[in-house]
Amino acid sequence: MAGHGGTRAIVAALLANAGIAAAKFVGWLITGSSSMLAESVHSVADTSNQGLLLLGGRQAKRAATAEHPFGYGRDRYFYSFVVALLLFTLGSVFALYEGIHKLESHEPLTSPLVAVAILVIAIGLESYSFRTAVTESRPLKGGGTWWQFIRQSKVPELPVVLLEDFGALIGLVLALLGVGLTVLTGNSVFDALGTIGIGLLLGAIAIILIVEMKSLLIGEGATGPVLSRITDGLVGGDVHVRTQYIGPEELLVAAKIALTPGLPVEAVARAIDAAEGRVRAAVPDARLIYLEPDLDRTRTAPV
Repeated sequence: MAGHGGTRAIVAALLANAGIAAAKFVGWLITGSSSMLAESVHSVADTSNQGLLLLGGRQAKRAATAEHPFGYGRDRYFYSFVVALLLFTLGSVFALYEGIHKLESHEPLTSPLVAVAILVIAIGLESYSFRTAVTESRPLKGGGTWWQFIRQSKVPELPVVLLEDFGALIGLVLALLGVGLTVLTGNSVFDALGTIGIGLLLGAIAIILIVEMKSLLIGEGATGPVLSRITDGLVGGDVHVRTQYIGPEELLVAAKIALTPGLPVEAVARAIDAAEGRVRAAVPDARLIYLEPDLDRTRTAPV
């Protein structure tokens, strides 16, 4: 089920990426490494992304209006989708361009040890950010795999931060390999290949996030145990149910339930209120519930 937006993980990632971006730009200016430049732009994009995630969380808290009666919970999905697009354009495309340019120009590195030192420090900072994201995500992940968490989570920020941090760590390792092999062999092609590897990695991560955030943005319904708890709360599963997340922490439930024919209006109202109460007790995120009597179907007792 949906939970908190992982604000601690987002802030940790923002601070780490801002410091890393500054250090990488200094390293690029000193060394001329294309891997360092690609990683610098990557870190700037990541820093901007964390800011967008925080903005999305703030926007989602706005009160419902006549124009938006269900509130603004999907703002979190929208800003997460924008983050995925930025990761692809500013991270992947730029890194691929820079790597190909480096292959063609064969520009040598200067002061490569500076780049190595900065990359090692960046790996330490990214590891802290990644660990924070893992810690924040673990309660929501439950007994499933991390891949299942990324695919099924209704909280968009944590999968975004997890994949960003994971991609950043692997990218730093690729950059370190590129610079290291260039130093050992004197051939700058390894720095260029490291940059291209970073671009391909970021592209793959961005595509995964784009697909998942688009699915959340257009509306996903409850599945598995959550849907079972809803139908059980409506008694016996003799219902027609449609669900949709209108925000990470708000689930719209629409159900057509069978009632005993001939019930007075007051009894129908009591039965619907009781069913709604049971569903909300079983699924706290189901805050908006609309139940409609199915007068064409009969039961021996009211729901």
